[in-house]
Amino acid sequence: MTENRYQRTYPISWDQLHRDAKALSWRLLDKDFFNGIIAVTRGGLVPAAIIARELDIRLVDTICVSSYDWKNQKGEVKLLKGIEGNGEGWLIIDDLVDTGRTAKLIRELLPKAHFASVYAKPAGRPLVDTFVTEVSQDTWILFPWDTESQFVQPIAGMRQG
Repeated sequence: MTENRYQRTYPISWDQLHRDAKALSWRLLDKDFFNGIIAVTRGGLVPAAIIARELDIRLVDTICVSSYDWKNQKGEVKLLKGIEGNGEGWLIIDDLVDTGRTAKLIRELLPKAHFASVYAKPAGRPLVDTFVTEVSQDTWILFPWDTESQFVQPIAGMRQG
């Protein structure tokens, strides 16, 4: 039997993601000069594009890590594509730092990079340098790329009996 560690859902719209990524850009504006951005695939790609625009950074690369799929959130962290060097002068962007398992691997590989995420949960928060919004550990963030527009029954219609 699979345990459900998520008690809440926090849906993020495209507009909200854009506003939050732009807010992260404001927080990063006065930091050290960045040679480029390293987007953590896949979730960091969209925020990285927004932040690259806002900070006028043209050099964007990726680090590709697989830590879980939507069915099995306990798989091992696998590096699919790395980055040369120690990260000095680079800005790492991810959508979310959750348990910190992925961030820990990236930190070990690129210890001198500045690590930023749009959203952070308590377990992963110490691994990022900058973030915008903290959510509880038991909240599932529903990103806009994981949703489809469809009818949802009103809350009142969900009452039992």
